[in-house]
Amino acid sequence: MDDNQFIDSVADRTGASAEQATAIARATLTTLAERIDGGEARDLADRLPEALRAYAFASGETAEPFGLDVFVQRVGGRADVEPDLAEAGIRAVFDTIRDTIGAGDYDDVIAQLPAELWQVADPNPPYDG
Repeated sequence: MDDNQFIDSVADRTGASAEQATAIARATLTTLAERIDGGEARDLADRLPEALRAYAFASGETAEPFGLDVFVQRVGGRADVEPDLAEAGIRAVFDTIRDTIGAGDYDDVIAQLPAELWQVADPNPPYDG
């Protein structure tokens, strides 16, 4: 999947414009990189389309602990969208990541998130929480 296909997928899943989908994708990847450990963020970045890789790099090695409300707030603030669109966008980006990197690698990323984020990352997570 290339950069345009990734953004088009997010736009199609949310009904957002390409500009909004780009902002949401970047904001979601940045926030996700803050929430998972640095090694996993680098692994994720290596599997993403080139223009989006920089957004998935963690600023540190240790994941920052925060839940769904903060995740949505950060994405909404960074993308300058309302919370409902931010949450729908997060789900669309996560679904597109799964399509891009494959289920096994996606599971490695999602396993680092708290159970409350699984409802956005995967409405039917195969994990016990």
